[in-house]
Amino acid sequence: MACLLRVALNPTFERSTVASERQNPSSHCKVSSFKTKTMSQSSAPGEKLMRKCRKKREEEEEPLGGDIEDLFSENETEKIRMGMLDWYDVNQRDLPWRKRRSESEKERRAYEVWVSEIMLQQTRVQTVMDYYKRWMQKWPTIYDLAQASLEEVNEMWAGLGYYRRARFLLEGAKMVVAGKDGFPNQASSLMKVKGIGEYTAGAIASIAFNEAVPVVDGNVIRVLARLKAISANPKDRLTARNFWKLAAQLVDPSRPGDFNQSLMELGATLCSVSKPSCSSCPVSSQCRAFSLSEENRTISVTDYPTKVIKAKPRRDFCCVCVLEILNLERNQSGGRFVLVKRPEQGLLAGLWEFPSVILDEEADSPTRRSAINLFLKEAFHVEPKKTCTIVSREELGEFVHVFTHIRRKVYVELLVVQLTGGTKDLFKGQAKDTLTWKCVGSDVLSTMGLTSAVRKVYSMVEAHKQGLSVAPVSSNRTAILRKRRIS
Repeated sequence: MACLLRVALNPTFERSTVASERQNPSSHCKVSSFKTKTMSQSSAPGEKLMRKCRKKREEEEEPLGGDIEDLFSENETEKIRMGMLDWYDVNQRDLPWRKRRSESEKERRAYEVWVSEIMLQQTRVQTVMDYYKRWMQKWPTIYDLAQASLEEVNEMWAGLGYYRRARFLLEGAKMVVAGKDGFPNQASSLMKVKGIGEYTAGAIASIAFNEAVPVVDGNVIRVLARLKAISANPKDRLTARNFWKLAAQLVDPSRPGDFNQSLMELGATLCSVSKPSCSSCPVSSQCRAFSLSEENRTISVTDYPTKVIKAKPRRDFCCVCVLEILNLERNQSGGRFVLVKRPEQGLLAGLWEFPSVILDEEADSPTRRSAINLFLKEAFHVEPKKTCTIVSREELGEFVHVFTHIRRKVYVELLVVQLTGGTKDLFKGQAKDTLTWKCVGSDVLSTMGLTSAVRKVYSMVEAHKQGLSVAPVSSNRTAILRKRRIS
């Protein structure tokens, strides 16, 4: 399940993995002639050597590497700026985070841009729109968000994935509100806030505060790569830095926010990955890739940027036990489900999940059941014939859940029990100090903010209870004959 995913995520949460932080490339200065001296004797030569290293590093950084031969000419720059802004003024999409704000509302505008950009990382625009509207209804200002709990934020975020983004957004809001200088209004100061990297800082600074700084995400890289016919690997560190240089040159000083959004908008609409609409593009006359494709039919605009082969996701296995506790004493026809809360720090912090066990390898049914039994005994003090009576136990099926770097096969079972001593006997011993748990009814469970993997499991439980068949699948969705949305 998602709750057990062991994948390190980028703490800056930039929307494009190739839009890396600006870092100086490593350089090596020869120091064979530098003789060993005492501390007082060597300080001056040491400073001289450091200056020499810095100069060499700066010289190495200056040229545009790979096949990026030069920057745009002044004429090209002006034509691209004019064409993009004219096109954007007419064709920009009506998105809820693009509201115009007055000068006195710059901080609110910055907050809106920040939330939207974090949500848009690794997520489609259409999906984000509803989440963004609900978020702003609940926390319309950064001061409202700073008062929220991590659990509240996680519930609002549920379904967007990459939950670390939500946690950093909350921590960043608390940091800004606790500071004495108000909302940072420059990219350099914004990057000091938790969870804000170079891309997000550039977006906030240019859109909300009109600072002439660039933004580079996957869409912008695609546009720039085609404008300059750049075939270098976009994930190469030096090439990524060079894209930032090109973007910085193009930013319109009078309308930096609109220009940056125009590049992103073009990449998201006309200059798409596989089906670019070159005939409608406002800068096709400045596009080197388009020109080459017109001259040579063996060359296509979609050849740029270079396709990078993704690393094959690793495989692992997980068994999930949906533990339902019946309360026959109160004549309840339905039971209550046990949920466990993840730690407040780390992956998927503070989220609720069904009891789960990660397996080292694919295992048969008896092995999976033994693993679950051991976990239930140690964590919940649930032990058949001793602390509970098993009413029913059935395997509901399996599904494959795909993450960025992992392909997880999930086995699901439903275990319905009647406790001998009631819920007061749960979590005896050390588990009481290490686990946070709760029992909830189906009415509460169906309205909680759950990860997509947990929702898949619960959908299988619902289908089983309604007598519907659940088919094993090998995709990122669970095949159920009649679907019910778990909001």
